[in-house]
Amino acid sequence: MKRFMLAAVTALTAFNAADAVELSETAERAGEVQATEAVDTASVKKRGGIFSDFVQNTTFGGYVIGKYSVDDRNPDPQNGFSFRLIRLYADGKMGDFAYKLQIDMTGSANSGTLSNEKSPHVVDAWIEWQRFSFAKIKFGQFKRGFTFENPMHPWNYGFGGNSQVISKLVGYSDRSGEHSCGGRDFGAQVQGDLLPVASDRHPLFHYQIGVFNGQGINHSDADSRKDVIGGVWVNPIKGLSIGAFGWSGSYTKSGTTVDRNRWAVGLNYTGPFLVRAEYVGSEGGAIGSDGTVNEALGNKADGWYVSAGMPVCKNLELFAKWDVYRESRKSSTAIEQYDISANWHIYKNLMLQLNYYFTCDKSLSTRNSGADRYYNTADVQVYFRF
Repeated sequence: MKRFMLAAVTALTAFNAADAVELSETAERAGEVQATEAVDTASVKKRGGIFSDFVQNTTFGGYVIGKYSVDDRNPDPQNGFSFRLIRLYADGKMGDFAYKLQIDMTGSANSGTLSNEKSPHVVDAWIEWQRFSFAKIKFGQFKRGFTFENPMHPWNYGFGGNSQVISKLVGYSDRSGEHSCGGRDFGAQVQGDLLPVASDRHPLFHYQIGVFNGQGINHSDADSRKDVIGGVWVNPIKGLSIGAFGWSGSYTKSGTTVDRNRWAVGLNYTGPFLVRAEYVGSEGGAIGSDGTVNEALGNKADGWYVSAGMPVCKNLELFAKWDVYRESRKSSTAIEQYDISANWHIYKNLMLQLNYYFTCDKSLSTRNSGADRYYNTADVQVYFRF
């Protein structure tokens, strides 16, 4: 009996020892698996950091500007409804990089001339390294850094569209014959703010300089030459900028190339009231729809505008502007407009705008078109964004 009990105890002890070893090995393997999974998870999180930033920090949105306009210009007065702009965009930031993609749904940039086609196209597609405020580097398709007005968002103009000289000499309905580009081109730019001053630490100086194809949006370079566009301004007080801009380049269409050398000076103030004024000059030819240089226009043009605005109550702003463009830098080719606009901010993302323009087209004395030299235009525009 004693021998049997001793044998049983010995067997049980051996079994428990083996079981303990097995449990120890299992626990060790489980620990290894958990450690491996932890490493893998950390690796995934590390690899997914930028992607996670992109997903979490990207904003999708858009805005629509529709209008009804009417004019009394004889012999063919016009009126009708239309979309001024329909835009969809995605923008955001990944680490030190900001980015934007924007699609225009209202017009076409596929033609070498102004077109009535209605096809979606890319207007903005850029990325900018913003690690240092004194040297931000942007690459892609974006607005030319020329004049104060051009880089502004359409919601902030105060009026129903660009000033004439911006439209004609920055790339909207460009004098050179370039297709409508919304003031944009493809290239690279460096810009920065320097010397923070005063108690608010606003930058005393801002600079920007870029190199572009010179052919506008969604077009490759046509002559291997590049446009150089830059600007510098001083901010003596917060909200006030006084600057100068330069543009040296060319434009090519249908095998014909014209110079495009332009300059601008201006000021912009944003505070209790708004003031913006700019002068833009240009030297360079204009290419007609037939692909040849329009000698009749000459190679000089200029224009200027002076605008001011102020709030009259919580949600209502009034603006006024004197707007002049001279196609051949002569008073006989001047088109003068006197604009009055009212902006009613109904909600944060909904605005109603009323615009009135009185136009004196002095160029008719030389063109002899038979149209009214003096005429009135009015429109109502609805802005909403999402």
